[in-house]
Amino acid sequence: MFFFYAPRPALHLTLQQYEDLVAKAEALLSRLVVSENYDSVNNFLTLYDAYMASPDPALHEFFQKYNPPIRPKKNTCVGLGMEVMKKLKVLEKDFPGITKSMMLVSCDENIEDLVDYATSFPGPQGFLIETEKDHVMAAIHVRIAGRPGVFLSDLGYHISRVVTVMADRCYPHTGWFTQSDEPHCRKEYMYQLNLQNTNYIEWHERETRGANVKERLSLIYVAKAYLTAVSVTEKRNLVWDLRSLLARDPKGRLTAGIYFPLKPKTVEFTIFYEGNNGKQRKKMKFETFMELQKVNFTLTYLIRS
Repeated sequence: MFFFYAPRPALHLTLQQYEDLVAKAEALLSRLVVSENYDSVNNFLTLYDAYMASPDPALHEFFQKYNPPIRPKKNTCVGLGMEVMKKLKVLEKDFPGITKSMMLVSCDENIEDLVDYATSFPGPQGFLIETEKDHVMAAIHVRIAGRPGVFLSDLGYHISRVVTVMADRCYPHTGWFTQSDEPHCRKEYMYQLNLQNTNYIEWHERETRGANVKERLSLIYVAKAYLTAVSVTEKRNLVWDLRSLLARDPKGRLTAGIYFPLKPKTVEFTIFYEGNNGKQRKKMKFETFMELQKVNFTLTYLIRS
């Protein structure tokens, strides 16, 4: 079950004030995305430790009662969204009311039928079971010279810029932008309010690999603050079948990290990092790290660097 709070008040600004807010927020976010890794490894290990220390014989019984902790420097999108809100509070003096306007908002990914989802109910409360709440981000409703819009920040998807979604889709509406552009893959994002139900923002993703283009649609519910990010979204993250620990640069580009699937016979993980000849990837076996004295110097240097 998930819960929402009453709508947050909109932040009323002139266009110049909003441009100033974006500039100051992006200066903070570009540092935050570097200092805070994306980490879905440690929350999984914490779950394991808690289960092993519990008297529950069955994992499914333990998991129903489990309340995942949000720990500093070990954040998925939930903790990162909280860190964004904490960081933006320092702007309260320059933009009075921003603290009361900030909220975490929920997102359902991979929407197949946009019209059905957006028009069946005013919000996701009506779905109860069907909605998944895969993702969260920080949001602020704004009124820019009277024009309604939404300020979005999503470090969980490595977006270090502010995304502005205007109802009229005019400046300072962000529109399409390139989130990442590597030799093998380019990702482009676009956000806009849904015309049938302005409680939702459509998040369009376009991924290009050579001649192949794949598109994905997600919906962000921005009418009310999302209160069950920990008990629903963070907990749901624990049962996803991919773990990753990722470092980013100030623009949100991935610079180093590890990732691995959760499969019964998984015995290795992939490590990547920026080298002299671009991004390097290596597969390594977990057993290599069971006894640290057997880890050779090169491997130790690679992990620490």
